[in-house]
Amino acid sequence: MYSAERTSASPVAAALYGISTAYGAVQKMRAGCYRQKILSAKRLACRVISVGNITVGGTGKTPMTVFLSQKLKQEGCRVAIVSRGYKGRAQTRGGVVSDGDRLLMDSAQAGDEPYMMASRLPGIPVIVGKNRFEAGLLAVGKFKPDIIVLDDAFQHLQLKRDVDIVLMDHDRPLGNMHLLPRGILREPLTALQRAAGLVLTRCPDEAAGSAEASIAPLESFLPQIPIFKSSFEPYCYAVAQGTPPLVSPASHGSATRDLQDFKNRSVFGFSGIARNDDFRRTIDLLGFDLKGCLGFPDHHPYDQRDLQIIGRRAREAGARHLITTEKDCARLAGNGACPLDLVVVGVKAVFQDDGRKVIQFIRDRL
Repeated sequence: MYSAERTSASPVAAALYGISTAYGAVQKMRAGCYRQKILSAKRLACRVISVGNITVGGTGKTPMTVFLSQKLKQEGCRVAIVSRGYKGRAQTRGGVVSDGDRLLMDSAQAGDEPYMMASRLPGIPVIVGKNRFEAGLLAVGKFKPDIIVLDDAFQHLQLKRDVDIVLMDHDRPLGNMHLLPRGILREPLTALQRAAGLVLTRCPDEAAGSAEASIAPLESFLPQIPIFKSSFEPYCYAVAQGTPPLVSPASHGSATRDLQDFKNRSVFGFSGIARNDDFRRTIDLLGFDLKGCLGFPDHHPYDQRDLQIIGRRAREAGARHLITTEKDCARLAGNGACPLDLVVVGVKAVFQDDGRKVIQFIRDRL
């Protein structure tokens, strides 16, 4: 079983341990209140699937939400996505980002991830709101979905869900197994017992054995919960110098060709995501000639001054192109023209069996 032992260390470590212990007690009390019906969760008039995690930082919730939504739509389900809209101006009041046909908000209103999902998913409405129940009611009232996919909602216990899927990073599924702020756990490990299924993300194809090693302790701790293995596959598209960065479904049609066109060319990277170092490694793995990289805080709201600084730094480094993530591109939209040709890198979730097992699992649960 997983455990996190207290170790003697500095006063700072001791203080973090104390705060983590108190934080864990509050989280257990809150979950217990919902379990014992002291606090009540609300039910929507449709099936609800939650995609979330138990750690802070990026585990690939957005690519997985996109993947599941697309697959469920292909199965003939009417699907809508509900997201908090983190850092977007509409997260408090809520609203419709996309009706499935048109984008009705920009990234500053919607938040970068909902805007990106809405851009990539024609035919699937995207709704935001900090109160996921109210956002769900809006989705049900306007679009009458069979299924709502909740993005990043494992801790949002106020809303009943039919399937809880928890994502874990292959390299560090539970970090140091300590709660915030001493570690990266959002909740005590016992919270995983609420999960219907676990998905291990970023599993390297060439290291199946290491994936099994990551799964073994989880299987021992949670023998009744199925675990699926997935990875992320990058794709690229281009935005020409002098044109505004855009995120749209049409952009992805030339993904493979654009990757080959730009491969081995000199680039200057920039990103504002949870794990900027991961993006830098991705640039290297894709075969670009990386001249330099500039990191910003997660969800950084870019402005024209940022674009000027990025362009100047790139030229000083001798780069011919800029390169960034699709999530960052969403936040660049509306902030002026690209100072150099821009390569945008997105990732999609992939399973060895094209997701058949996980979709069958969801179908059985529903």
